[in-house]
Amino acid sequence: MVDYPTTEDQELFKEHLKVSEPVGNYYVTLVGLRDYKTPEIVDVLQTGLSFDAFEHFSQNLGLPKDEILRLIQLPLRTLQRRKKEGVLHPDESDRLLRAARVFAQAVSLFDGNYKAAREWFVKPLGALGGTSPLEFARTELGAREVETIIGRLEYGIPL
Repeated sequence: MVDYPTTEDQELFKEHLKVSEPVGNYYVTLVGLRDYKTPEIVDVLQTGLSFDAFEHFSQNLGLPKDEILRLIQLPLRTLQRRKKEGVLHPDESDRLLRAARVFAQAVSLFDGNYKAAREWFVKPLGALGGTSPLEFARTELGAREVETIIGRLEYGIPL
């Protein structure tokens, strides 16, 4: 696995981890947002995240773009159109933020270690029927299950 450089967003999120439990809305840092209040996040989602949010998440997750596109269920051609438009549609924004939320919880599980979180995120898990958390988190129900597994691991509950 490629070792990606640490980003400013990652450092900021790690700082929030040190002073805040649980993760709360600080996961939005991974898409470049700095307002952590739920009503403001919902407003942004309803109008659509800027295309830069995808770029931030891509850099912060540190996986190939094709894997990220599969995670958020966005075809490459659509991504290219959104880049020209400068904004993601609300449903695409919601899926991107869901992916950021789940990945942030994985980072929290590994105490801010992005490399370990990334490796865990792409590794098939028996608890997910041999599917990786990345693949499983493509839907809201799957994302919730991955979050449940993370919660169990945090508390030392066997899978």
